[in-house]
Amino acid sequence: MQLCSFKIKSTDRHCYGLIRENGVIDATRYLDYKDLKAVLSADALAELAALAGKAADYSLNEIEFLPVIANPEKILCVGMNYSEKRKEFNETNPAPTLFIRFADTLSAHNTPLQKPVSSEQFDYEGELAVIIGKHAHQVPASEALNYVAGYSCFMDATVRDMQFTWFTAGKNWPATGGFGPSMTTAADIPDPQTLDIKTFLNDQQVQHDSTANMIHSVSDIIAYVTCFTPLAPGDVIITGSPGGVGKSRTPQLFMFPGDRISVEISNIGRLEHTIA
Repeated sequence: MQLCSFKIKSTDRHCYGLIRENGVIDATRYLDYKDLKAVLSADALAELAALAGKAADYSLNEIEFLPVIANPEKILCVGMNYSEKRKEFNETNPAPTLFIRFADTLSAHNTPLQKPVSSEQFDYEGELAVIIGKHAHQVPASEALNYVAGYSCFMDATVRDMQFTWFTAGKNWPATGGFGPSMTTAADIPDPQTLDIKTFLNDQQVQHDSTANMIHSVSDIIAYVTCFTPLAPGDVIITGSPGGVGKSRTPQLFMFPGDRISVEISNIGRLEHTIA
């Protein structure tokens, strides 16, 4: 099941629902939950699934996607979590490298990512996003996937010339975190370590790896994070980027206005943005 948050172009009304081949089912017509995060908080995914047989209420041309979860309480990001990426940056720390993103940095599918005017090193990082579906605190790795609502694509764009040795400064400029277009529910991805992930800049493939090559698996990341902070439904974990980022290339390759960047993950979908 693929779920999305969206607004109707003709009214600007914010909705959520199910993606079908010919459009979207507007779940707000049938359910009383405010948004997708409220659905997760109520453990009501089954109520959404029960709408699957209905006809689409809107075509994709009639809607504009919103970030899958527009207002997560926590967005926790894992750095240096693929072998090739660690080699590119000479990273040797065995523990997960964590930093935070703020909700106001999120940008939806087919809406622009904003390159800061002051930056000449706006870099791409395609990643798998994990969306939490249940309250989780001190969860063992063996049970961690039971707390996942679903998975999405994420473009963790980085302002390299503001990153220095502190990741957060390079990751929290407005509209630099692409999130979407939808969430594939965990029931359809029983093993998140079997996914193919690719990034394309202007239709040229610049990153390609498998989530099997993560240093720290999704289960281990959830266990590590929840050992010190509780997670709530709608919280998001960004699991790290494969090698091939622009800063590590010779010559270096960065994003500029007019460029097109996309992230494609098997069984999940393709997230696309232009650079503004």
